[in-house]
Amino acid sequence: MTTYPPVPSTDEVARHFSRAVRESRREEQPYRHWLLKEVLPIDICTGILTLPIAPPILGRTDGTRGTYNSQRTFLTPSLRTQFPTCAVLADALQRPEVARLLAETLDIEVEGGFLRIEYMQDLDGSWLEPHRDIPEKLFSMVIYLFTGPHAKDWGTDIYDADVKWVGRSSGEFNSASIFIAGPATWHGFEPRPIIGVRRLMEINYVRPSWRERGQLSFPDRPITVA
Repeated sequence: MTTYPPVPSTDEVARHFSRAVRESRREEQPYRHWLLKEVLPIDICTGILTLPIAPPILGRTDGTRGTYNSQRTFLTPSLRTQFPTCAVLADALQRPEVARLLAETLDIEVEGGFLRIEYMQDLDGSWLEPHRDIPEKLFSMVIYLFTGPHAKDWGTDIYDADVKWVGRSSGEFNSASIFIAGPATWHGFEPRPIIGVRRLMEINYVRPSWRERGQLSFPDRPITVA
């Protein structure tokens, strides 16, 4: 039986992702972050976008994701078992050499953490108030996978230390940004029309103390760089 889309090998995904990390551009304003392009092989992008997972119908939200946790999609052991694309992506990001590269690039300690991957599909009415990620996330990475004539306006909104809007990420397809949670890392998504579906992925390594074990890709396999 022909599989569509084709599923790259774990080795290929790890190499492709690692190249994007090595070629990333570090910016210091308004806080330190890294910008990446062509983060994932295109077949992985297609595989994610064709998952038979309907966007949650939420209407206008309260500006947080935590209020609808039961409707969020994480690449859990169940999804890894059902969908080869999810399995290969999670396996690649769990690789010791990938973890070591992220630790060296971002200058953080990742040994003993856990992989968390969320697939988000925002519909019209979705928005995120300015917020800072919690320190339990060792790093935060957002990969933009939305398309369409209006997608250029769907990037993440960025704020300075005084929570003043200073700009917006480009949201270019298969681009990404990475940052480490800190006192000034304000970001969000200002209310604006979403015609279609705003698809993106958040990737984290989280601390061993992470409470929501059901969100983890490998709840029993901590990250190692050895």
